[in-house]
Amino acid sequence: MGKLIKSYPVLSLCLFIGIILLPNLNVIQVSIMEARNFITAREMISDGHWLLTTMNGEARYEKPPLPTWLTALSGILFGFQSVFGMRLPAVIMIMLLCTFVYKFSLKLELNQEHSLRNGFICATSFYVIGIVLEAPWDIYTHAFMMVAIYYLFQVFNKLIIRPKHIWLAGIFMGFSFLSKGPISMYALFLPFLIAYGFSYKYNYFKSKWLSVLAIIFIALIVGGSWYVAVRWLDPDTFHAIAEKETGNWASYNVRPFYYYWSFFTQSGIWTIPAFVSLLYPYMKSRVSNVKAYKLSFFWTVFSVLLLSLIPEKKSRYLMPVLIPLALNIGFYVEYLISHFKSLKKGEKIPVLFNFGLIAFIGILFPFMGYFMLKDHLDGYWANFIVASSVLFGIGAMLFYQLLKGEMKQVFLYTVLFFGSVLLTATPLKQMFLSDNYNPISSLKTEQSLNIYSFSSISPEMLWQYGTKIQAIKSDDGVVAYPSDATFGLLANNLSPEEEASLKTLYTMEEKAIYDLNEVSISSRKYNDRLVAKYYILTKK
Repeated sequence: MGKLIKSYPVLSLCLFIGIILLPNLNVIQVSIMEARNFITAREMISDGHWLLTTMNGEARYEKPPLPTWLTALSGILFGFQSVFGMRLPAVIMIMLLCTFVYKFSLKLELNQEHSLRNGFICATSFYVIGIVLEAPWDIYTHAFMMVAIYYLFQVFNKLIIRPKHIWLAGIFMGFSFLSKGPISMYALFLPFLIAYGFSYKYNYFKSKWLSVLAIIFIALIVGGSWYVAVRWLDPDTFHAIAEKETGNWASYNVRPFYYYWSFFTQSGIWTIPAFVSLLYPYMKSRVSNVKAYKLSFFWTVFSVLLLSLIPEKKSRYLMPVLIPLALNIGFYVEYLISHFKSLKKGEKIPVLFNFGLIAFIGILFPFMGYFMLKDHLDGYWANFIVASSVLFGIGAMLFYQLLKGEMKQVFLYTVLFFGSVLLTATPLKQMFLSDNYNPISSLKTEQSLNIYSFSSISPEMLWQYGTKIQAIKSDDGVVAYPSDATFGLLANNLSPEEEASLKTLYTMEEKAIYDLNEVSISSRKYNDRLVAKYYILTKK
């Protein structure tokens, strides 16, 4: 197996990502950000809105369209009701990202094993995977930017510049901009430029400024094309949305400067190695390539610092930090593999704790899992037995190899543990589906009436319904009643005044309550936004 992975490193990375993600790609419910993006992709096909993108028929220029274009194409192939098909392009972006983490590591003159470990660390970092299910467009912008950085690094670091490196750096930088605007330029690319200056000093840069200008020009042409088109075709709406988005950066989700300082925990199973890898005085004398380590260290640090300067902060904004952090963790893992058996006791403690904890989670999973899940296992015994057997076996082998001090095997079993959790334990999530869960997907086929919403309903519900639903109440509070004598109405939390107003004109018959909450009403996680009552209204 080891020889096969070494012979086909990129294929091995991509197969690993595909195996752990694709079988359960439709298990997790579509999130609000996904729903917005998927609706926009659906309306590209149904309404032909490829440039002037829409959501529920209204302009949605907040996000550039490249990921939406790719998702729309996947929707054509798999159908727009297929969550698997809609998420597939984002999984391919993870493959692209981790492949170029590996390839970039090789360009840093790290050996193949070290470089491949970096790719697997990136692939098993918690939020690299989590971002696909929360806001899939982020993975596009950062994956494309990583490809651009790979080619830009070769422009910077080689005496002879190849034209294809200029073209590819510019095109993929443009793709990144066309995926989510300047986000990755600020959070991934700018920190890289600063870190490169600290570690590589921009040697021979004077002879390369024309090449850099060419890259910027290509990136502007590719990345700015859609913005220019929308600005030309729909200037008023474009300006209004741009002003609103710009204002959000300073007034929405504002968090303190230090909000991101626990960023290394977003790497999940690599949390403690991530922390140790950032102890620069400790690490700088222990790494095999000091210049490359300085690059990954400063790249990580400046990425966090720059993100911390922005008032608006969300956990998912940290995702690009995990890319250079994967390189940084790789240096520490390489050191452990080479020197663990000769380390002092104090140096071994964090290693034993981190990987020992993972091993014990695997070993205890069958017992603690049964104790916690025994009342929910009907219909899921096969899933539970498979998950328990696999995680127990990997946990036991991980613990055995840790006691032997075989860190190369410890790394392998840690990666396998992460992948096995996603592959075997994810289906168990479905056993907790609450009794109140009632999807709206069947309503479109069950009713022949025209269906409206009173005001806007949640994007998740709109996505699941399968087509546009016109709201009869505008954002400024004006109600425009339909001409239909009888129609269906979806409403979320009608006020007594609103209900009384409707009843003066219509007889109202409540037919159903659609609830997309997978938790019970008593849960703290229950969200009223995911509920809509369905009425049939008939004119008096």
